[in-house]
Amino acid sequence: MTIIEAHGIRKRYGDLEVLHDVDLTVEEGEIIGLIGPSGSGKSTFLRVLDLIEPANEGSLSIFGIDTVAERGHWLNLRRRMGMLFQRPIVFNASVYDNVAMGLRYRGAPGDEIDRKVKGALEAVGLSRYVKSRATDLSGGEQQRVALSRVLVTEPEILFLDEPTANLDPGSTATIERIVAGLNRETGTTVLISTHDLSQGQRLAHRIAVMVDGTIAQTGASGEVFRSPRDRMIARFVGAQNIIPGRVVSRMAGFTVVEVGGREFLSATLPPADDVEMVIRGEDISLHRREPEHEEAENRFPAKVVRVEPAAPFVNVTIHCGCDLVSLVTARRADALALSPGMDIWISLQAKAVHLIPQKNGE
Repeated sequence: MTIIEAHGIRKRYGDLEVLHDVDLTVEEGEIIGLIGPSGSGKSTFLRVLDLIEPANEGSLSIFGIDTVAERGHWLNLRRRMGMLFQRPIVFNASVYDNVAMGLRYRGAPGDEIDRKVKGALEAVGLSRYVKSRATDLSGGEQQRVALSRVLVTEPEILFLDEPTANLDPGSTATIERIVAGLNRETGTTVLISTHDLSQGQRLAHRIAVMVDGTIAQTGASGEVFRSPRDRMIARFVGAQNIIPGRVVSRMAGFTVVEVGGREFLSATLPPADDVEMVIRGEDISLHRREPEHEEAENRFPAKVVRVEPAAPFVNVTIHCGCDLVSLVTARRADALALSPGMDIWISLQAKAVHLIPQKNGE
């Protein structure tokens, strides 16, 4: 069942247009990862969806209700949703009172408040702090208090705006575990904005990439990370290699792309004659001798140009008609005894060579 349907959303602040032509459909029970660089409009879009502020143009349906035509339903709709912001908002009161605040505003009876608050604090591992002053807790603990205050109202849709941006890895893992468990156990629909690509992959069923105020691509996380639609998205999702080339033929179901005198095979249908090959560094395997039995359509001799530690991995730049960056583990780099000037072999599957059109035919 479709629970959110947004089309043509535009949002302006004076002459500054922050969102334009934003389309997104969300199904009940989904976790959507809204990823993109800072300033791309992720936070503003969540605020529009949560009805904190209206869009200037476009249509927005939530729970089947037209929010543009039915402004009188906004309060009831907002009570069915919850938002957790990047910086935890806690008040100079006990943890218990912080979490109980939303229920008290809604006029919930005391025994219901007590049961739900204690249950929410137990769910986030803060039961022992029930009488503590919230402002005395660590940043990660304060964010869990803020999350409990949202969860205690049992929202059907949960919006998370960079919820772990300022947290340590341990606190981040805790928040992610709580969110994933909530979705799994209760079917709560979750939209999380994040610039942490790995977080989006870990949590989301589907990824939406925001660039320059609009959604540039949506799809399963593997699809977006492995098959970006254009160069800007490829760069944002961390593709180490974006190499211009030219399509020279089609052969046995593969596209043949010429780059620097070398022919690469790609499983992608060519979008144009002039293309760019998008290759993730982890898909390029390195070998001391020519691989004989590996199932890789592309196998070339190469020369090591540069070896750069990037713990826990190593970036290895190699030249094989063009410069490519391979991402290998430190243990693999040691086993190969990699060093600049060294002769080596690379292997690369055709399905790992994704083709996009060259920007402006460059």
